[in-house]
Amino acid sequence: MQRKFDPIMSSATMPTTTQLTTLRAPLQRAKVGMASLIFMESAFFAAFLVTYLYYIGKSPNGPQPIDCLELGPVLVNSVCLIASSFTVMLAVKSLARGSISGFRAWMLVTVLLGLEFLVGTGIEWRSLMIDKGLTIQSNAFGTNYYALVGFHAFHVTLGLLMLMGTLVLSLFGCINPRRDHVRVDILTWYWHFVDVVWIFVFMLVYVIGRVPQGGAL
Repeated sequence: MQRKFDPIMSSATMPTTTQLTTLRAPLQRAKVGMASLIFMESAFFAAFLVTYLYYIGKSPNGPQPIDCLELGPVLVNSVCLIASSFTVMLAVKSLARGSISGFRAWMLVTVLLGLEFLVGTGIEWRSLMIDKGLTIQSNAFGTNYYALVGFHAFHVTLGLLMLMGTLVLSLFGCINPRRDHVRVDILTWYWHFVDVVWIFVFMLVYVIGRVPQGGAL
């Protein structure tokens, strides 16, 4: 027997245009807000990068980049940070599939990779200050190095706090995969941003910046 179409039941079970608009509006605002934040932060980083580039080779006295900066430890830190972009993507995909356990696992890996980067940066700074004698007051190189790398580390810390907060909320059952996976995805844009910025910082500080002064001038 063919079932008759009931317009009353249909309108009760299907979301109306107003309901869909209500659901989408906060997400659209969140996307615009995050994109605006990233754009604004990009301008700040651009200023730091240009300043660092301008002062390359202009520190005649004190420790020089070629004598202080070692690529080995920084490469390990960089690999961990870049890898965290892939693990956070896997976390979001797991959440979109409804796998809250997969989301927690991949988000935990992301947090640990981010923490490794921060700890590695701290160890590098300790070595630079104690073993190499490079401080923020040593010369223009020291001032710009700690300003740029420290500014980036500050943003990594903010991103980590966001990710850790999301992970904690999921442990308390406050994250609903169907409802929140897009929100979490928007949040991870910031983490991808700090990862991409690090590529530019790494190339400028540890590759271009290590060129001897005579070649940099």
